[in-house]
Amino acid sequence: MNLSIALRLGRVSNLPTVWTNALVGVLLAGSVLSDPRLPLILLALSLFYVGGMFLNDAFDREFDAKHRPERPIPSGQVSAREVFIIGFGMLLVGAAGVAAASRGPDGMPAWRALASSAGLAGAIVFYNAHHKGNPLSPLVMGLCRVFVVLTAAFSVAVVLPTSVYVAAIALLCHLIGLTYIAKQEHLDRIGNLWPLGFLIVPVLYGVVLAISVPAVWVPLMLYAAVLLFALNLLRRRARGDVPRAVVTLIACMSMLDSVVLAGSGQIWPAALAIFAFLLTLALQRWVSGT
Repeated sequence: MNLSIALRLGRVSNLPTVWTNALVGVLLAGSVLSDPRLPLILLALSLFYVGGMFLNDAFDREFDAKHRPERPIPSGQVSAREVFIIGFGMLLVGAAGVAAASRGPDGMPAWRALASSAGLAGAIVFYNAHHKGNPLSPLVMGLCRVFVVLTAAFSVAVVLPTSVYVAAIALLCHLIGLTYIAKQEHLDRIGNLWPLGFLIVPVLYGVVLAISVPAVWVPLMLYAAVLLFALNLLRRRARGDVPRAVVTLIACMSMLDSVVLAGSGQIWPAALAIFAFLLTLALQRWVSGT
């Protein structure tokens, strides 16, 4: 497998969104950007994401053969067996990274971080194996990102503040709306629009934060503007609009993370999250985000 195929399989253009999800968990749990554990946490969670994307192609190989024959497996550029081995291997190495990053003074990994990373691996595998035709698959995909936040948080803290869980719920709602759209991408159209109502929840959460912390208004307005842009693409439904809306909403996760971080007084990390949003959009022009 060459590097180009690996990058496509791993949808690496979306990795900045994983990093900002992890930042939300680490910083809201009480740690700081200079925490020496942070680089290892980011690497471990990146491996979970890329491994999950590899498994997505491996499990979807028959579907892709009919609807996306240009993907690496159906086009014969790589075997499903190789992709399965690498995908599961990345999950194992990612779990080992979480164990190493979460070690306490006694040298033992934090069991909560290990449990959360196991939940993340389980959600990834379950989603990839059962998302076709499963009406609950958007929820499962959302739980994958919830476990990213929780795994990062439990890697640096034993007891988490309520703000971590609330932020994870807001992200879950964003992912439910996003995943519903993504499931229709191969049709280049959207059927029922009611699941998109989940996208309202993060906006309302941002408004609550902004009332207490005025600095939140800037990333919140940007987040809302990106949502409206994506929803307008869905309303217009010209050829290519649905895939474009999908990748835009994927990148928009970092903008939501900026809202959350600003709401906790983390102004510089919030600015980094906005940069991550722009970086994701730029990288998606190089490597497809879906």
